[in-house]
Amino acid sequence: MTSILTRRRFLIGATMTASALGLSGCDALVESDRTKSVLKIAEGLSMKTQRFLLGDNALAREFTEADLSPVFRANGTSMPDNPQYLDWINRQFSTWKLDIGGLVEKPMQLSLADLKALPARTQITRHDCVEGWSAIGKWTGVPLGALLNTVGLKPEARYIVFHCADEYEKSLDGSGWYYESIDLVDAFHPQTILAHTMNGRELEVAHGAPLRLRVERQLGYKQAKYLTRIEAVADLGRLYGGNGGFWEDRGYEWYAGI
Repeated sequence: MTSILTRRRFLIGATMTASALGLSGCDALVESDRTKSVLKIAEGLSMKTQRFLLGDNALAREFTEADLSPVFRANGTSMPDNPQYLDWINRQFSTWKLDIGGLVEKPMQLSLADLKALPARTQITRHDCVEGWSAIGKWTGVPLGALLNTVGLKPEARYIVFHCADEYEKSLDGSGWYYESIDLVDAFHPQTILAHTMNGRELEVAHGAPLRLRVERQLGYKQAKYLTRIEAVADLGRLYGGNGGFWEDRGYEWYAGI
């Protein structure tokens, strides 16, 4: 749909605006308070425009099995450096459980077998990485919205946070653990699933075993891998750097719509 103003066009406009401010180099672009303000405005406009033009429930494009990429690169970490995770691998994830809590009425824990027994959705979609590469894969998993309906969100819940077993950077305050978040619009989107299967097989470790998020209308860094806990929260400010995600705390946009 070429007439739609895409997020990429917004980013181009934001970058041009930043250049007009006399900035040069990626580090300066990320660190400048003035540039952060410009990018934050562009991010908000991008989200509002995408949702206004496409609607909250508009689907990302889906493909056929003939379109599957012969090689699907692993984004981010390919093996968490975490003793607990290594133990889960050795036990074939039989002792792994997904915790669902925070601002919910009925907190619960689900094993991988529990999740696989629930009604699932399968979708063939394109993964777009912020590094510039794309790949098409087939994902099967539990619709996140169905799980949230089961646990029941409290009225004050506004965001869903995904905590991971991947300590991306070593840190004393815990801020090096990978995490991500989305709002309730994306949480209840029909293509937002907790995927346990890729291309007809159980997830490989490099792709986030045993469970990863697929939020298909956003860039790859939002697709959190190695999920251990889902938390409903009222705001994102109390989490680590306060920006709603590992990369967001380091200058990336929180809304990574495509």
